[in-house]
Amino acid sequence: MEFDPFIIEVSEKEIRAEREKARALRKSQWWQTKVSRGICHYCGNSFPPAELTMDHLVPIIRGGKSSKGNCVPACKECNNKKKYLLPIEWQEYLDGLAKNE
Repeated sequence: MEFDPFIIEVSEKEIRAEREKARALRKSQWWQTKVSRGICHYCGNSFPPAELTMDHLVPIIRGGKSSKGNCVPACKECNNKKKYLLPIEWQEYLDGLAKNE
């Protein structure tokens, strides 16, 4: 069996717990301040705060936590495109798009 450093086993229990923490974090003043700026972390475009979603830089299913250091506001388009990618994988995706332009 080959070892992949980017694959982490995360239980359903851990995923549920982190999602619960994310729900609480979205209600915090810290998060309200982040989204009130209206800027997507990834594309840098401006959006009404209600249109920004919470994205985990390191996704929960890849071992990420629902913490201030791992959560950023993202527009729905960027969040949907990033899905479960790690930051390095997302950057590789963006670099590939830039090469094709």
